[in-house]
Amino acid sequence: MLLSDILYNISLITVSGKTDIEIEQITFDSRQVNKGTLFVAVPGTQSDGHDYIETAIDAGASAVLCEVLPKMLEEEVTYIQVENSAKSMGIAAGNFYGNPSKRLTLVGVTGTNGKTSVATLLFKLFRKLGYKCGLISTVQNQIEDEIIPATHTTPDSITLNALLHEMHQKGCAFVFMEVSSHSVVQGRISGLHFSGGIFTNITQDHLDFHKTFDEYIKAKKGFFDALPSTAFALTNVDDRNGKVMLQNTKAEKHSYSLKNIADFKGKVLDCGLFGLQMEIDKQEVWFKLIGQFNAYNLLAVYGAAVLLEENPENILTELSQLTPPPGRFEQVISSQQTVGIVDYAHTPDALKNVLETINGLRQGHERVITVVGCGGNRDKGKRPLMAGIACELSDTVILTSDNPRFEEPEDILKDMEAGIPITKQKRVQVIVDRREAIRQAVALAGPEDIILVAGKGHETYQDVKGVKSHFDDREELKLAFHAQQ
Repeated sequence: MLLSDILYNISLITVSGKTDIEIEQITFDSRQVNKGTLFVAVPGTQSDGHDYIETAIDAGASAVLCEVLPKMLEEEVTYIQVENSAKSMGIAAGNFYGNPSKRLTLVGVTGTNGKTSVATLLFKLFRKLGYKCGLISTVQNQIEDEIIPATHTTPDSITLNALLHEMHQKGCAFVFMEVSSHSVVQGRISGLHFSGGIFTNITQDHLDFHKTFDEYIKAKKGFFDALPSTAFALTNVDDRNGKVMLQNTKAEKHSYSLKNIADFKGKVLDCGLFGLQMEIDKQEVWFKLIGQFNAYNLLAVYGAAVLLEENPENILTELSQLTPPPGRFEQVISSQQTVGIVDYAHTPDALKNVLETINGLRQGHERVITVVGCGGNRDKGKRPLMAGIACELSDTVILTSDNPRFEEPEDILKDMEAGIPITKQKRVQVIVDRREAIRQAVALAGPEDIILVAGKGHETYQDVKGVKSHFDDREELKLAFHAQQ
């Protein structure tokens, strides 16, 4: 493709060199540069792509898109200066792949909790309704039955457009994707054309990146601010920031709620360990999902599907048959009828929601044993909060490692211990080894007791010092239950 076509709709400061040259690929990684490459220099949190411009040219880059021009310009290379190279890269990637988001019905889901569940349920629902679909999520990316491993909640803009292009080529009509706050700020979704946006909720998370809660809210809101007038914006008005998301959007505004007046209204009639009975728009339906947090997810999915012009009765019929995504309130039951629940809850609000749901299912005699940790090199402020919530809503708590990454696990656990009230300290154990922590929880549990293993959910690894070793909470629970027999 000609460089001039790739630069379409990008605000340029200066251009030095020819733009009628053929470009074979776009990359922001100098190690992937070949002849005919457009190299994009993106300032990052770990390194600055501008430091690798010379390396990229030596590897054969034909053009460089950057914010700051090098002091020395090579005659045979075209240099394009822009104000924001990350956002420009998104537009360039869209042009390079034929703007696939305009050829698909692309719906984005953002919020602290529930993104994966809502996006995955929409993907499953629309496949049941007879459409070919794509999914871009934390758990995995998927084109119909083809599973593509996910490395980020929202991929970089080049990978994202390549994936959307492949989805279009394989006949997908709808694509449902998670939109992280990082991706909005870092321009990963720049240039994408969304047909709809959904807001689930917002609570403390990622303050290691955004620094303040206000900045985190602004990042989420930025997604809705950028939606076109042809799109819909669906928000949870039971969240105190739900209406804030829609303040400046050009999109058609809609709402859903369990507690307030809304376009899509729901009510929980009954909630048990094996399902959820709800009234949605005056129709009673039984769902296989569990808990009030899933009632919100189901309502968001229903509302979005109606806005996408599907028949309400068909939507509810198919929704009633769907199961939750992997690692979201996933149950493992022992031969002694001890109930194990694996959940991705890794924020204070998500942990509170899951534990409140579990407590709501108790008949009175069951004990709740919670195994929980916090990730390393992430928001430290939520560590004491999560430990405090676990203590408040559990009979026994075992604090353990999650993904310590490059921090010492003991340091993370000390941060968590700071949130334990003196009156609750006797019910807390600290076991650094996660496998041993799960085994101890099983050893402490009796018939019908409930064990929650929180924080990692669908993940099948543990990240320690940059090395990801196989570790699956669901497998560990099953092994511990089997050893107990």
